[in-house]
Amino acid sequence: MSDNPFDGQLDSGGRTVPRGRLSRLGQFGRLAGGVAGGMVAEGARRIADGERPRMRDMLLTPGNVTKVADRLSHLRGAAMKLGQMISMDAGDMLPPELAEIMARLRENAHHMRPQQLQKVLASQWGANWRTRFRQFDARPIAAASIGQVHKAVTHDGRELAIKVQYPGVRESIDADVDNVATLLRMSGLLPRELDIAPLLADAKRQLAEETAYRREGEQMALFGQLLADTPEVVVPALDSEFTTDSVLAMSFLPGKPIETLESAPQDVRNSVMRVLMSLVLRELFEFGVMQTDPNFANYRYQPDSGRLVLLDFGAARPVAMETSEAYRRLLRTGFAGNRDAVRTAAVGFIGPGAVHGHRERIDAMLDIVIGEMTREGPFDFGDRQFVSVLRDEGMAVAADRATWHVPPSDLLFVQRKVSGTALLAARLKARVDVRALALPWVEQPVAP
Repeated sequence: MSDNPFDGQLDSGGRTVPRGRLSRLGQFGRLAGGVAGGMVAEGARRIADGERPRMRDMLLTPGNVTKVADRLSHLRGAAMKLGQMISMDAGDMLPPELAEIMARLRENAHHMRPQQLQKVLASQWGANWRTRFRQFDARPIAAASIGQVHKAVTHDGRELAIKVQYPGVRESIDADVDNVATLLRMSGLLPRELDIAPLLADAKRQLAEETAYRREGEQMALFGQLLADTPEVVVPALDSEFTTDSVLAMSFLPGKPIETLESAPQDVRNSVMRVLMSLVLRELFEFGVMQTDPNFANYRYQPDSGRLVLLDFGAARPVAMETSEAYRRLLRTGFAGNRDAVRTAAVGFIGPGAVHGHRERIDAMLDIVIGEMTREGPFDFGDRQFVSVLRDEGMAVAADRATWHVPPSDLLFVQRKVSGTALLAARLKARVDVRALALPWVEQPVAP
């Protein structure tokens, strides 16, 4: 019998995570080579058919979509995390081919091979770490972009969820972010004139914080305190004995994936999303700190108690007063039905170039949004009829690259949580009186 406690316990889906800078660079090089080959073949096919192919059409072929999604999934870390972030942020606004890549990244995380996992844990806990547990399930119960989670039981009976960070992720953040940005540039989806350097720098800082597991443990404990008086939600308790910079240990809380609620009764879906939206409002206007990653995997539902389990606090960050007040102004003017005031309040979000250069289209979009905001009663997130109109108008504005605008990163991270929560509500086809939830916060005085 092998001395390796993982032998025979993991399926063949495990893949060794490329660790070194050169090995990860090689992965991007192979990706670029494969994509380039696919572009040449697609271009030749279109020319033979008498077409004049565009760069974007040659790049985003089904074959290249598969190559990009698989390679980023293999790399994990910042490369995969950025893909997931773009997917959650953009929602219905992505081109379908790029949306497919990002959707695959949300669902396609490979775990480490047993030998690599053993090496990581030995480096964090010592060679005899296995003796510290009564039970340690080698097969992960979850695998994501930065780490994978295992269930364990200590000798004194504590049930733990233990998140183990993939090796090399922390060291590869800067290079991965730059490489993904290059891929986006290659796709033609980002104009060369757009200065995204400040955004990339903030993304690197954010991802560095997400790999600092001691910091995440502190944020998890903070949210546990902030939500101690909220019986509808529960936050795992930090277990400091087994937590290191690369391993996060917490109490194990059972629950089902929140997507399983798609078939739940309407009132259950409504209640769950009401709780999550109330939480977003409290984070924005009361706590002054927000967990900005709305990935669906960060929520679990407990059918017996009806409670929501909140997971993954690596993306928790302070919310500046100016940001919360910007949202307060936007909501207040929208609820009041004042289109001119909404347009003025929206400048910081979408940029003066778009507001002034495409006044008619912007006003058409605002009329739709204001119409929904001023309507009394629950908002039906399952009714997506107006989304296609907003998308068409938005894409027409976005076609004018001279007006593209990168908002302050603080706004972008908060909007990531807002838009991701709305996407989940749409997935569950929930009906929530958002106006009633938000009005008490909006009616408070706005700072000058």
